[in-house]
Amino acid sequence: MRNLLFVILASASLCAAADDVQKFRDRQDRPALEKSAAALKAEAEAAPGDANKWYRAAIAYSYVAEVAYELRDKGGSQRAAEEGVRYAEKAISINGGIADYYRVLGTLCGQVIPANPIIGALSYGRKAKEALDRAIGMDPKSSKAHLAHGVGYYYLPTNMGGGPDNAIKDYKQAIALDPKNAEAYLWMGIAHAKQHRTAEAREALQKSLQLSPDRVWAKQQLDKLPPQ
Repeated sequence: MRNLLFVILASASLCAAADDVQKFRDRQDRPALEKSAAALKAEAEAAPGDANKWYRAAIAYSYVAEVAYELRDKGGSQRAAEEGVRYAEKAISINGGIADYYRVLGTLCGQVIPANPIIGALSYGRKAKEALDRAIGMDPKSSKAHLAHGVGYYYLPTNMGGGPDNAIKDYKQAIALDPKNAEAYLWMGIAHAKQHRTAEAREALQKSLQLSPDRVWAKQQLDKLPPQ
């Protein structure tokens, strides 16, 4: 009974930590996010055989990379993403049967690319695609996996099969699987804005904010659009 209680409390602690890092990501609170990511990394290092803890650390560093990119620190984003890649790979090496581990690995590999698109695409583009394809193959009904696949395509050069139009197909599938996926609407808006489809971009970003009102980056993307 005592061991069962410990497992339940540990699981609840990890869930709370995951909720915290998402809130910090949404608010672009980089110092708090980096502190939480470091704490999750320390927890994983203290239990190196626990795949789920490495996975949680990988998610946290993906959020650090995301916020650094949003704050126009591409170098910081790249470093955080590369660190997160190592943790996602550790999780997979312990348990390769979880689709979301591959989703996070693919996301992190894609996050490395913007700092140096040519070298990054060559070094991490294929790895990102393979991981995300595997995530979708293992769990084709995962809205998060289709979203991550689309983000990967968004950052890949068009000559490698990427670009906003291909990304939008994945975002639409993500939304079809989960109509409350605020991130899918956010990225849909970003992709439409890239293609100068302002009305579609505004509609998608407004929907994203309806679903996730605290998402600072969605507000920033909406504010960047040309006036109606």
